[in-house]
Amino acid sequence: MDCIDALVLGIVQGLAEYLPISSSGHLEICREILGLRLAGADALEFDIVLHVATVLSTIVVLWSEFVPLCKSFFTIARDDKFFYVCKILLSCIPVAVVGLLFKDFVEQFFGGGLLVVGICLLVTACLLSFAFFFRNPDREKREGIRGHEISWTDAFIIGCAQAVAVLPGLSRSGTTIATGLLLGDKRDKIAQFSFFMVIIPILGEALLSAKDLIAGEGVGEAIGMWPLLVGFIASFVVGCAACKWMISIVKKGKLVWFAVYCLIVGVLCIVW
Repeated sequence: MDCIDALVLGIVQGLAEYLPISSSGHLEICREILGLRLAGADALEFDIVLHVATVLSTIVVLWSEFVPLCKSFFTIARDDKFFYVCKILLSCIPVAVVGLLFKDFVEQFFGGGLLVVGICLLVTACLLSFAFFFRNPDREKREGIRGHEISWTDAFIIGCAQAVAVLPGLSRSGTTIATGLLLGDKRDKIAQFSFFMVIIPILGEALLSAKDLIAGEGVGEAIGMWPLLVGFIASFVVGCAACKWMISIVKKGKLVWFAVYCLIVGVLCIVW
């Protein structure tokens, strides 16, 4: 992989992480188009580096909301912000279980072609479509349905959705936001919750990858540090722009158009 390839992948990650079209799936598609052949573990760990960049962009964009949450949690204020962070921690349990117990199983789906990506994109399209028609924005406006705050049960269910969405092609943001909408949560609240809940598992996985890099077992040798750096910067910069865009899209209830996109791309992947 050279720096140009890493730049392209970084841009794709920055856009696709926040749009409900699966960043991991689109990274697989780009690798296929660019002719990059990486082992499953190398592909997954490179994706993690790019995901760390978009996690940092989330923190930058939502800084005014992020800092009060941290302050409240670490001072054990026992207010709404403290319990909000506790709900985020609860939502991370399912994906932590998958990461610790099934990492080798998940790795085999990365770098192995587009059939799985295509199927998962079709599943994403179904989820987004169902969430749209189940909670049609025109009907909500007409009937005055505003949704409710995220409950403890909702947080855990959304966390389970995130755990399933580790597969390439199954959009993490699309799956978690669609799940929240189906549960009746407020649109703006579920979008923000979805972006915050990925911070802990991604940074946790990054720490494990950093340990492997220090030990000489990570992606540094397989890919090279310059491509890693270029991909990281590109993903961070583009992610900063895409994060605000996605929150605006969710508020307007426009996710159905991404369902159409995922349907088309999913079919093309399967045919490919």
